[in-house]
Amino acid sequence: MTAKMKRREFITLLGGATAWPLSVTAQQPTMPVVGFLSSLSASVTGKRVVSFGQGLTETGYVVGRDVMVEQRLADGQYDRLPALAADLVNRRVNLIAALAPLAAFAAKAATTTIPIVFIAALDPVKAGLVASLNRPGGNVTGLMTATSVLEAKKFGLLCEMVPNARLIAMLINPNYPPNAADAVEVQSAAQSIGRQLLLVRADSAGTIDLAIDGLVAQRAEALLVSGDPFLESRYQQLVALTTRHAIPAMFNFRESVQRGGLMSYGANISNNYRQLGAYAGRILKGESPADLPVMYPALFDFAINLVTAKALGLTVPPMLLARADEVIE
Repeated sequence: MTAKMKRREFITLLGGATAWPLSVTAQQPTMPVVGFLSSLSASVTGKRVVSFGQGLTETGYVVGRDVMVEQRLADGQYDRLPALAADLVNRRVNLIAALAPLAAFAAKAATTTIPIVFIAALDPVKAGLVASLNRPGGNVTGLMTATSVLEAKKFGLLCEMVPNARLIAMLINPNYPPNAADAVEVQSAAQSIGRQLLLVRADSAGTIDLAIDGLVAQRAEALLVSGDPFLESRYQQLVALTTRHAIPAMFNFRESVQRGGLMSYGANISNNYRQLGAYAGRILKGESPADLPVMYPALFDFAINLVTAKALGLTVPPMLLARADEVIE
């Protein structure tokens, strides 16, 4: 082999050696980004992001190491959700986690290609989010946390706690569509046992005050707080008001009972978000949301605060107490 040939081969080899790392670097996958679309505030959403991250970890993704999470929060202003969803789509996130029905609707309207996982307290088939529970189709699947039947269950538990109450109020958010079906279901349950239901409405901190004043003026003897994300985010205000007016109240989550509310019944929030995070991880690994069935909550919590019951002059029925998952004494 001549010196000229050796020199040409050396240059070719050197060129290949210098080009190889560049081509590998260009093919390195970027860290996937999950968009967290919520109608709530950062103070409420923070713990839920942690639980979501635990679910991702179960599938091999560690937030900050293998996947990024970007939050878009509406702070209770539902009309902001479409713009926030569009922002995530423009950001080209790999997946959108839509927290609550209105966030899911906004995400679905914003994209037909980016996978969406939702948590929603409604029937996602009737609402048009998915084609069916077993085979959702399209780019959307998630977790169905509750139905109107659950609101009737909460109403029944409240009636067991205050068996002599004839007029029971139900607080709903008029801007939250599922509450309309919830109210119909609870109204039917109330009529079946000879109770009267008083509907009171609130969609802001100020109107919550007015709603509680209104049910006190009409002498309602107990209160059922419906499963609306905004009302859930105002549980501290509601606990303070029901305590001040000595109103036995049924809430959605045990955090309300831990802060002094009387009772709560609903799906375990932390476990819901862990389940959703695991689904998100499976989709990031290549599974299609079209083939992942809509899930149901794996855990429900029924909590009673005995200190609050005593302050209200209530005797907790032994059978009710025996069914509680958490009792605060």
